[in-house]
Amino acid sequence: MNERLHTWLHNDLTILAWRLMIAYALLFVLRIVFYLFNSDTLGAMTGGEVPALVRGSLLFDTANICYCYCLFAVLSLLPLKVRERGWYRRMLFWTWIVPGVVIVLTNLADTVYFHYAKKRITVDEMHFADNDNTGHILWKAVGENWYLLLVGIALVWGAVRLYRLVKPAPSLLKKRWAFVLVNSLLTVAAVVLLVGGMRGGLSHAIRPIAMSNAAQYAVSPAKASVVLSNPFCVLRTITNKKIHAVRYFADSAELAARFSPYHYPAADSLRHGRFGSQRGKNILIFVLESFSYEHSAYLNPELYRGEVSYTPFLDSLMREGYLFRRGYANGRKSIDALPSVLSSIPSFKTPFVITPQSLGETRGLGRLLGEEGYSTWFFNGSENKSMGFVAYAKLSGVENARTRENYEARMGKEDFDGYWGIWDGPFMQYMARELDEAPKPFFTTIFTLSSHHPFVVPEGCERTLPAGRTKVQQPVAYTDRSLRDFFDYARRQPWYEQTIFVFTADHVSSEVYGEESKTPTGNSHIIFFLYTPDGSLRGDDPHVAQQIDLMPTLLGLTGYDKPYFAYGQDIFEVRADSAGARRAFAINYVNEAFQWITDSAAMFFDEHEVTHLFDLQADPLERRNLIKQGVKPDSMQVERMKALLQTYYEHLEQSDFIVR
Repeated sequence: MNERLHTWLHNDLTILAWRLMIAYALLFVLRIVFYLFNSDTLGAMTGGEVPALVRGSLLFDTANICYCYCLFAVLSLLPLKVRERGWYRRMLFWTWIVPGVVIVLTNLADTVYFHYAKKRITVDEMHFADNDNTGHILWKAVGENWYLLLVGIALVWGAVRLYRLVKPAPSLLKKRWAFVLVNSLLTVAAVVLLVGGMRGGLSHAIRPIAMSNAAQYAVSPAKASVVLSNPFCVLRTITNKKIHAVRYFADSAELAARFSPYHYPAADSLRHGRFGSQRGKNILIFVLESFSYEHSAYLNPELYRGEVSYTPFLDSLMREGYLFRRGYANGRKSIDALPSVLSSIPSFKTPFVITPQSLGETRGLGRLLGEEGYSTWFFNGSENKSMGFVAYAKLSGVENARTRENYEARMGKEDFDGYWGIWDGPFMQYMARELDEAPKPFFTTIFTLSSHHPFVVPEGCERTLPAGRTKVQQPVAYTDRSLRDFFDYARRQPWYEQTIFVFTADHVSSEVYGEESKTPTGNSHIIFFLYTPDGSLRGDDPHVAQQIDLMPTLLGLTGYDKPYFAYGQDIFEVRADSAGARRAFAINYVNEAFQWITDSAAMFFDEHEVTHLFDLQADPLERRNLIKQGVKPDSMQVERMKALLQTYYEHLEQSDFIVR
């Protein structure tokens, strides 16, 4: 090749462009790996949606590359002759390869994590990394997905080969002033372009792109995750702790008319009289790890068609209790569940527990019932500090906690599962005996753990429990058997007949089988019901309910008549209203949007507009976005959702969660 042509083709700009193109190629391949690994959850990709996904991916990849390679780009163009020295080129290589390795590792970690959490890794996950078992769980995940590690090694090796394939030539600018001038201008231009790339554009009218912007390039909220990549998601959520309320209503009276978290129950202990008096009864809440709606054959006869249920014992209780067929989780992670269940406070973008505001005064079920004479308890087979469960239970007003340490001090160390804590079976038996001795009435919550990844059961149980269609279902069957054994013991105790038993999942399981479970709405659908041994609570409720409704409902059932703070609503008061079906709702944050579920529809809101709307009766698999067809969402539901969100973030800003 002509030497001068070679020099032109290998100048500073073309070399920089080549090396940045390698980063784009890495992200492209990693996105394909991400999709293939999670295709069951994300759904089939049609040709019509690919162009928009590609446009969105290029926008977010550009931001990603500008964040990761800003130092490399500037160092590549600085007006310094030392750029041609060997030591400088070696330094450049390391400023290029280190971000490349980070991109590969974070996106491969994303690939696995999304399978379980249905979200990209953000800064929130960093708050969970200091558990004592974190290293053990990570090594287990690496062992299960070893082939992805090989993919990562191959990608890094290939990227390095491509980097070294094209070598820079000496600059054509021989005169020093020309070299300095041209490269100074290039450096300034590069800085401007880098800032524009990070923001998503150079116009002042453009707000810096956030994760929620990915929704506009996807036909469904789930597929917005295909557009995103890391470390962008981590970097753009570093400021998550700083809460900003979006104000939709300037007038406080107008806001309160649409939604208020202040509850002023009537001084009438029989307002749920059709269920008989529940005043003074014990309350025992089971928060069941990953108990999705689809695990029950009783709830899904069309899915199992006479096959074995993975929750046969719970199925038997559902038939005799009060079942919420459309019960939804308010969060995506285990840490989201306790504020929702114990304090009627949901988690949206950031888990409530890890916000500084969660340290403000809250008056959850533990405190309110404790003031009514209940002894209050929290049981979890993990270590005392695991996931902050015990800490939050105490913040909500629970006085007594029993964890792995208490169990092993009394029962020995033979029942540790090797990963998370004490197997559910022996730990529930331990709880039953603790409740024998607890002052009555008691308010108790247990958070189970055996149906968590890595989805193992005690030795020997794998031969007697159904294998499951997914990896989680055998552990689900084990926990169900543990519940049966607990009830076999409990029903012989004097406190049993005087107890309201509550069953809810913390969130849906990472492993899904049915088609509806793969939709955003189905992927929030949980097992949710009440059971009383005396049969006083019976019913099959087809309307929407959610975890944050538990606190108001239990307070209503037990005749609590003082003001309290809650984002949920007393389910039975809503049902008593002639407009009950219209008022019922569930809300959560999924795929970078707020999901609002009613009896008939699901809509997704990005804080500015409704981006997706689905008719759940005509389109349960959520394949037709009615917004694209010109259908307008119910304005009353939109206004109510906006009021809830404004109220939520205003109270979060002020760390104000009580009735004053």
